[in-house]
Amino acid sequence: MKENITGHTLIEMGFKPASWFGQALAYANREGLSGLALEKYLKQTEEANRIDYIEPHAESVTYSRNIRAEQEDERLNVESVFATMDELMKTPTMIKGAVMPDACPTGEIGQIPVGGVAVAKNAIHPAMHSADICCSVMMTSFGKMDPLRVMNAAHRHTHFGPGGRAEYSELPNWLVDRMKSNPFLSDERSLQLARHHMGTQGDGNHFLFIGISEQTGDTVMVTHHGSRGFGANLYKKGMKAAEEFRKKHSPSTMKKNAWLPYGEKVGQDYWDALQIVRDWTKLNHETIHGTALTETGADVAMRFWNEHNFVFKDGDEFYHGKGATPLDDKFVPDSYQGLRLVPLNMAQPVLVVRGDTTDSNLGFAPHGAGRNLSRSEHKRRNADRTREKIFADETRGLDVRFFSGQIDISELPSAYKDAQAVQAQMQEFGLGTVVDRIMPYGCIMAGDWEVNAPWKR
Repeated sequence: MKENITGHTLIEMGFKPASWFGQALAYANREGLSGLALEKYLKQTEEANRIDYIEPHAESVTYSRNIRAEQEDERLNVESVFATMDELMKTPTMIKGAVMPDACPTGEIGQIPVGGVAVAKNAIHPAMHSADICCSVMMTSFGKMDPLRVMNAAHRHTHFGPGGRAEYSELPNWLVDRMKSNPFLSDERSLQLARHHMGTQGDGNHFLFIGISEQTGDTVMVTHHGSRGFGANLYKKGMKAAEEFRKKHSPSTMKKNAWLPYGEKVGQDYWDALQIVRDWTKLNHETIHGTALTETGADVAMRFWNEHNFVFKDGDEFYHGKGATPLDDKFVPDSYQGLRLVPLNMAQPVLVVRGDTTDSNLGFAPHGAGRNLSRSEHKRRNADRTREKIFADETRGLDVRFFSGQIDISELPSAYKDAQAVQAQMQEFGLGTVVDRIMPYGCIMAGDWEVNAPWKR
């Protein structure tokens, strides 16, 4: 009786253990291969299953540094940003990048920082847009309406904090149909989250800002939030698919920098899913703005929006903006007169900017003021004052409300970089021109909702 060929046989013949062994052994034993016939078959099978591993760049791809440290905390912050960008730009798909003045590091070295732009060839990196897909800002002008009236109407109709709501769960058919046609979004969980989180803004640095246009005197509402659990669910799936590709094709690449190849169906499906999430997020902004418009009886005098946490496509180049505002109209298909929004902090104006693409800005501007210190470090440095005292000192003259009823000092103005310095560096590095400023009247944020979190009661 002929002895079965085993994996040990193949190893003794000089073949390295591989995933194709199982299939090859089954065929060779079934066909009774031996001698030269077996060797020929094994060499053909090995070649057919050969994987050309994609190795990281030996050196960091050059990127533009549109930032300058102006004090000690910022010096340490900038050094950390450059250290993480140096590693990030070794990712094999990278071809160029940039750092904005609001940059601050997130997570481990090599992970894209806030205020970073990373351009990949034919690849989408889910971690480079993060779980808060399409974090974005929208403004609506209410004309010469009393800002307090708009503020109160908005407060009654928005929703901050965890979870969702039922009021706006009826999604338009066009959106549901697109979701069902996409393999990343066709499951019941995605549909449930898309319905449940409509009309909500989340927590952290998300806000609803009321201000007065310096140019027109109109009352303006600005909302800031992303795609909530709907987008976070897509991110989780995208990271899983990207990790499968990385382990097989580029195991030396950092896990966080795994990617989906756009040349394959999975990458094209993911790109389409991102566009669906973008449309959902825009609708979410419009829902919140629309309720305030309906209650106040105002008409839309002007409205536009832009994302700052997304992936933007130009041919076969994918621009990953992690907290970076796209200036170039090629990145914003629904651009309104080339205008973009750059918020700073609740006590400073929201900037209305436009700008041109340069070799150093790559078509982007900062998305806000950014941080030099972590939330916990900022709280530690202010431990000698009560939250109420800090709040009173930093919001004097403003109508600032925390939806949870609990002050979050990590979202007060002092938690962010100096707004004037960020604006000065925008001008210095050619990162957009300010054409209007929405001067602050008031702001609503989630606040420290964990103080009274259900599991602590």
